[in-house]
Amino acid sequence: MWSEHRIGVYICHCGSNIADTVDVARVAEFAQDLDGVVIARHYSFMCSDPGQELIKKDIKELNLNRVVVASCSPTMHEATFRRDCQEAGLNPYLFEMANIREHCSWVTEDKEQATQKAMALVSAAVSRVRYHQPLEVRNVDINPATLIVGGGIAGIQAALEIADSEHKVYLVERTPSVGGHMSQLDKTFPTLDCSSCILTPKMTMVGSHPYIELMTYSEVEEVSGFIGNFKVRVRKKARSVDADKCTGCGLCQEKCPIKTESEFEAGIGKRKAIYTPFPQAVPNTPVIDREHCTYFLKGKCRLCEKVCEAKAIDFEQEDEIAELEVGAIIVTTGYELFDPSVIYPLGYKRFDNVVTSLEFERLVSSFGPTDGEIKLKDGSVPQSVAIVHCVGSRDKNYCEYCSRVCCMYALKYSHLIREKTSAEVYQLYIDMRSFGKGYEEFYKRVSEEGTTFIRGKVATVTDRAISEEEQGKLVVVAEDTLLGKVIRLPVDMVILCPAIKSQPDVEAVARLFNINRSADGFFLERHPKLDPVATTTEGVFVAGCCQGPKDIPDTVAQASAAAARVLALISKGKTEIEAATAVVDEKLCSGCQFCKLICPYSAISYDETKNVCQVNEALCKGCGTCVGNCPSDAISLSHFNNEQIVAEMEGLLV
Repeated sequence: MWSEHRIGVYICHCGSNIADTVDVARVAEFAQDLDGVVIARHYSFMCSDPGQELIKKDIKELNLNRVVVASCSPTMHEATFRRDCQEAGLNPYLFEMANIREHCSWVTEDKEQATQKAMALVSAAVSRVRYHQPLEVRNVDINPATLIVGGGIAGIQAALEIADSEHKVYLVERTPSVGGHMSQLDKTFPTLDCSSCILTPKMTMVGSHPYIELMTYSEVEEVSGFIGNFKVRVRKKARSVDADKCTGCGLCQEKCPIKTESEFEAGIGKRKAIYTPFPQAVPNTPVIDREHCTYFLKGKCRLCEKVCEAKAIDFEQEDEIAELEVGAIIVTTGYELFDPSVIYPLGYKRFDNVVTSLEFERLVSSFGPTDGEIKLKDGSVPQSVAIVHCVGSRDKNYCEYCSRVCCMYALKYSHLIREKTSAEVYQLYIDMRSFGKGYEEFYKRVSEEGTTFIRGKVATVTDRAISEEEQGKLVVVAEDTLLGKVIRLPVDMVILCPAIKSQPDVEAVARLFNINRSADGFFLERHPKLDPVATTTEGVFVAGCCQGPKDIPDTVAQASAAAARVLALISKGKTEIEAATAVVDEKLCSGCQFCKLICPYSAISYDETKNVCQVNEALCKGCGTCVGNCPSDAISLSHFNNEQIVAEMEGLLV
């Protein structure tokens, strides 16, 4: 019946992973008797060079037209064996893989049961492969331009890596300047480098690089297309200042009478209604905040226009829409800090001198609101400071994960406080995690400088004194787990170290770029170890804290990795796209568009003239969601059609 099929079956020992539990010789002997099987072999490591050569040799010498490999997960080596088939002259889609490791040998210690199941899985694979059809592997051209979304240190690093290879980069940042959170920091651990000193040169390079088009005060509104051929719509918000005319003299900001809270200063400093976020901003062109500008609110003032000698103020300026075409996208949208006010007992926003880590960064910065002097709200210098770790982190009620950087910047704060004041510093921690290069040494250095470490979780921060010593102080109540008792610690200032969280609009951004998210809210990488910068959407990569909490060195490394992936894509000029895609039978399609609604890759569109849905084969990943949910049974999936799946199920029933 199956004489036209010449199938080769190969059973892998996987060292002892499979062979210790499965009788591989017996499975090979069983496979030899299946209809259409010409040869059945077992070998120690099928994925090794000799194992792969065995398959290629048999295809050529025995004229095989179907191949089955029973080994590990297809996720590991399906691409490997498909490539072997192709190199031997066989269409790669005439290959089938049976998983007898994860689905068989690793789930039982009963050798007989494991062997019987392996036989069933091999039988199913052989039955299925008989119905396989050769599919055409297609390639699409790659547009050499890249879009990077987010202008923090991750976006800056990725942009410079790609631009230095003389490829066009569009760097989109929603705020008026690049720099991100790193621009708000005073010093960086563990070397205590000035953050601005190491960041500003990179910001300047981004602003002046001939291959980078910097689009600040802009947001991505729409993304369509597929790997190599993305179309992106960017809204460039009106600055109300002509960047070509502006000289950056700052006179408009000096004369503006309106003050409001500064986002850059984390709310502890003020800015004008026309402003640049900070002195080293790139570009150094101010923006008029229309929500606070008197002219936009009441139609009066225009003082900035009167004092601007360059005539750069333009109140009539409107948003612009830029249409971009790029081949790859890197998302580096960063993070936000957990709001400690939701943990009411810690007193944030109830007591004046309870501040967050970012607020303290601005307080201690030499170009911050206090010119780097550490002061309380009343202007006095604190004599004692408590630093509270893990505020929201490692807490099942808020964020279960560790935010990674908190221990180290808390140690940095101890050093800076001791350096600038004579204050006593207390670190209240759960566990001290100094994991990076030079971090443990920095921990030891701070310990030797006189910081007091208290292992325990803080219960509350209160201003209610129960002794004369506590009068006029903030009292930190905590359980000291090393002493085994509750302590009360009177201090002048409390610094909270909040969890790092994904951005508030992370869900909308995930939908825009078709990126999955993990349970903690951050963007989900394709593989946490083997592919930490790619996403399940081909051509879209992630880097930095939008993928998960990390420090500056790890952020820079990941950004460079994402850039390397993009450059590898660009250098090929073409990329292979999935051949096993969905196909719509227009005769059966009712035009209900349910498939379009549920497609996770936005690969389905609706043709209003024909009243049918169509599949963009370049976007389709062959997941089968549309096939399983089509009420008209109008969609089939190449390489996973009904005939193949039914045959596989029947093959299991050996």
